Amino acid sequence: MLNPLKWLKEGVSLKGKIIIAAVLLCLMVGGGIVAYKFYDFTQNNPKFCVSCHLMQPAYDAWAESVHKDINCHDCHHLTIPEQNQLLVTFVLDRPTSVPDRHGKVIVPSEYCIKCHWEQDERYPDTPQINDSTLHAKHFFKEKIACAKCHGYIVHQFTPEESLCLTCHNGKKVVGAGMGKLACLNCHTDRTKDLRPDPEKCLFCHGGKNIREELIGGNTLDVTHYQPDEATIKKATKIRRPDNAPMQFDCVVCHKPHEAARPDWSNCLDCHKNIVNIGKHQIHIQGMGMECKQCHQPHTWTVTPKQAKKDCVMCHEYRDPKSFIKS
Repeated sequence: MLNPLKWLKEGVSLKGKIIIAAVLLCLMVGGGIVAYKFYDFTQNNPKFCVSCHLMQPAYDAWAESVHKDINCHDCHHLTIPEQNQLLVTFVLDRPTSVPDRHGKVIVPSEYCIKCHWEQDERYPDTPQINDSTLHAKHFFKEKIACAKCHGYIVHQFTPEESLCLTCHNGKKVVGAGMGKLACLNCHTDRTKDLRPDPEKCLFCHGGKNIREELIGGNTLDVTHYQPDEATIKKATKIRRPDNAPMQFDCVVCHKPHEAARPDWSNCLDCHKNIVNIGKHQIHIQGMGMECKQCHQPHTWTVTPKQAKKDCVMCHEYRDPKSFIKS
C-alpha cells in the first residue's frame, strides 16, 4: 500500500515538492480569502439580507430611511445558533412573509443608546436624546424599549402620529379642528410633564413670531410634528397679553381629551368667593349670566372700551372699576 509521506519524501523531486507546497499554499490562502469574503458579506453587507426574498420590503424601507448609511449588523445582532435557527426555519417552514415583532431580531435599546446617547464616533452627526424630556420619561423612567415606538413600522423610525394612543387609552383629542392632530402637535419636549405650555398652543393660535421661536428651540415636537399650514391657518387666533391677570396653562380651562370647548361654569371652581364681590352676585345669580359674557377669554379684564360697548346693552355706562365696589 502506497505510503503518501514516504512517496513524498523519496519519490518526488525537490522541484515537485516546491510545486506541491506552492499549490497547497495557494489553496490555503485562496480558501482563507474566500472564507473571509463570505464572512464579510454575510456579516457586513446589507445586500446579504436581501438575498432572502422575504426581506425585500424591509430592505427597500431601510434604503430610504435615515439609517440607510448604517450597516444592518450595527443594529441587528444574532448569535450563530440564532442564525442557524433562522436558516432551519426558512428551509423547513418555507414562510411567505416575515412575522411582526419576531423575537430577538427587534433591536435591543442598548444598541440605539450607543449612537443616540453615547455618541458613536463612527456616526458623529447622530441626533442625541440627552436633553429630551420625552425620552427621559418613556425610556429612562418608564423603561419602554426604543423599538416599541421607533420602528413600529419596519424601518420607519419616526413614530406614527397616533402611536401614543396604543398605550395612552382614552386620550384621543375631541373637538372641531383638533380631532386629527398628532399627539406631539400639542404635547411638547419643552415642559417637564410633556403637557403643552401656552406657547405651544400659540404655535397654531398665535402669530408667526411665536412659531419661529418654538422652531428655533429645535425640540422633537417641532422638528418632527409641526402642524401643516392649512391647520395653522384655520386655527382661531387669540390675543393673550403679557399682563393678563390669568397666566396659567391653557389646559386648566381647555380639556382637549374631554370636551370640545371649556365649561364656563367651572370658573367658580377656582373663583369661589367672586359672587360675594361687587356686582357679581346680581349678574351671575340674579341674571344668570356666564362669566365669559363680560370677561373675554385670554384678556379677562373688562376695559372701559369694552364696557362702553357691552355693558350699555343693559344699563347706562359705568366705570368697570366701580363694579367690584359693594
